[in-house]
Amino acid sequence: MLAAATTAKLLAEIALLALAGQWVVGLLAGAGRDSNPFYRVLQLLGRPWVKAARWISPPVVLERHLPLVAFLVLALVWVAAAVTKIRICLDIGVALCK
Repeated sequence: MLAAATTAKLLAEIALLALAGQWVVGLLAGAGRDSNPFYRVLQLLGRPWVKAARWISPPVVLERHLPLVAFLVLALVWVAAAVTKIRICLDIGVALCK
């Protein structure tokens, strides 16, 4: 169970950093962000999570807001995985969680 919580937390962290990085590079690159190779790599990493956000969100949500929805859902997943990992570590002992 500890491995599952750690894996979920790690995947959420990678996706969160990809979405946050995509946002920052998009701000810095401006209108030419689609031709920026770093933006495209981060977009590739974040695309599955944005598609999942489209699947779980109601049709009222605009397409341009989907990355924010994905970020917020991933943040909730990260918090849940972190709390689960902390509970497991407290149950089995902190020394065994390393």
